[in-house]
Amino acid sequence: MPSFRVIILLALLITILPCAHAARAQTSPPPQPPQVAGRVLTLEECIGIALEAQPRIQATLFDYAAARYRVNQALAPLLPQMTGLVSAQRSQGTSLSTSSTGATVPVFINRNLNDTLVAQVQLSQLLFDFGKNLAATEAARKLAEVAVENVELQRQLISLAVKEAYTNTLFSQRLIRVQEQALERGELNLRSAKGFFDVGTRPKSDVARAEVDVANARVDLIRARNALRTAIVALNTAMAINVDTPTQIVDNLVYQPVTLDRQQLRSSSLIQRPEYRQAKLQAAAAEATERQTFRNFFPDISGSGSYGGTQAQLNEAWTLGLTFSWSLFDGGGRIARYQEAKANLEGAKARVKSTELDIVQNVEQAEIAVEEAQERIQAAQTLVASAQENFRLAQGRFDAGVGTILELTDAQLALTQAQNTESQALADYRIALARLDRAVGRR
Repeated sequence: MPSFRVIILLALLITILPCAHAARAQTSPPPQPPQVAGRVLTLEECIGIALEAQPRIQATLFDYAAARYRVNQALAPLLPQMTGLVSAQRSQGTSLSTSSTGATVPVFINRNLNDTLVAQVQLSQLLFDFGKNLAATEAARKLAEVAVENVELQRQLISLAVKEAYTNTLFSQRLIRVQEQALERGELNLRSAKGFFDVGTRPKSDVARAEVDVANARVDLIRARNALRTAIVALNTAMAINVDTPTQIVDNLVYQPVTLDRQQLRSSSLIQRPEYRQAKLQAAAAEATERQTFRNFFPDISGSGSYGGTQAQLNEAWTLGLTFSWSLFDGGGRIARYQEAKANLEGAKARVKSTELDIVQNVEQAEIAVEEAQERIQAAQTLVASAQENFRLAQGRFDAGVGTILELTDAQLALTQAQNTESQALADYRIALARLDRAVGRR
């Protein structure tokens, strides 16, 4: 009796301890939001804040944790299985019995709970299954590695989003400066036109044209300021901080030429892109699943045993058994599952090749965008220099009384457009570099 109670106690502890451990294994509290107000952030700092605080990364980390637990689930059938059983029944019935005189008489049968009490600890162990569960475990492990790559994929996508929002913020700030300069030039021209009109050397139409240019410059400045607010909201959202935070960043919107090695970038992308590694891991998982479904055609061999007591006194009772099970026919279900697994495997292999082609295309397109942006920057810088000189000459001619207001305002507009074009080319260049990093698999 004491030994039996010890066994029951051990079984309860084995059941309770994993639950207690799981209860303790709660996730740590989310990190506190970073303090960015009053700081001037670099691009690297913005990316670091986003990678630390973005809930999308937290979600993929939990997905990976769930995938790891699925590996444990797939492995569990290979380990010993222990259960505790306590049962008791109360019943009442009538049976017919033949008496000594040969007469048939009813006999009432009563069974109380104490008479039918059974308490057992049951243990079973899978002995051999032709590798079915090992194949399932391998498939689950490969899918867990896919989840790991998904974490890296989200980090790269978030880094790209931060880089684009960072660049768009700087671009909006640059446009504000361009529009402020255009407004200053327009107001200067308006004062000049009014002065010439007051002394009678210029018509009223020159003043009206200058006023229109000033009004247009104010409208463009309002648009640029609103674009800056929108860009800051996008940057704050990418960093997972309050959208109303007055984020300040370091200006890196300058031209730094780069030389691209196409072959090296292409080979690096196939090593570093998580999507390509995911496709190969999914193909490996499909192959393991195909092996598992094929081995389902073979039998299972398992052993079992129980130890416990019966009736109120818990009289000792035990059993040992060996089971050989083989499903001979199930209506074609196993054959269909095997054919499905083979089709999934071939599809996964094809997706590996498709992913490779997509990655190479992304790299080539990103390289072309970088080269095109570099050429546009050089052309835009030449355009700005020419527009500045043209505006200087037109201003001098107007101030000297030999130029028209139309010539001056056209030169003013050309200069503003040239400066906008240069700013756009610089922003496109930075974004193209960021997308090239993403195409190659860099953060």
